[in-house]
Amino acid sequence: MEINKSAFAGAAAVTTGAAYLACAVVVSIAPKTALIMLGWLTHILNVDKFAGDVRMTAAGVAIGLVEAVVYAYIVGWIFAWMYTVFSKGKQQRL
Repeated sequence: MEINKSAFAGAAAVTTGAAYLACAVVVSIAPKTALIMLGWLTHILNVDKFAGDVRMTAAGVAIGLVEAVVYAYIVGWIFAWMYTVFSKGKQQRL
């Protein structure tokens, strides 16, 4: 079974972009809660010690959004390609 790599990568990129923007909203509304959640995600108990005096800016959000979407597109495309490779190999064994 072949997955349309561009469609899969695009869906991954858009989904990641939406999640990134939702995260940015949480950080802007409740920065302390977001910092606690980051600590849970990265297994760091006192993440505020490492975050220091970090400020969120519109330019930072925009650049981060582009970066996250590009990474997700690349990873999604590679995932779809690998899925196709592995699914072809499985069909041949049957």
